[in-house]
Amino acid sequence: MMTKNQVNKREQMEMLTIEQLVPQDHLVRKLDAAIDFLFIYPLVEDPYSLFGRSSLDLVVLDKMSFIQYTESS
Repeated sequence: MMTKNQVNKREQMEMLTIEQLVPQDHLVRKLDAAIDFLFIYPLVEDPYSLFGRSSLDLVVLDKMSFIQYTESS
């Protein structure tokens, strides 16, 4: 019946980390172990100023693009 009071069972909370959500044999973990993306910082160092608003981390952006490309194929 639609007017019947239903018990809300969504009050449970579970704490998870990213490490728990991504399986150990996932492609993302293998790529992270195989590719060192830190080479990006020296390449983009000159165009960025030390003053003003901080930019997004370019390594994170590149990783996101790389993962998007590999997951879409």
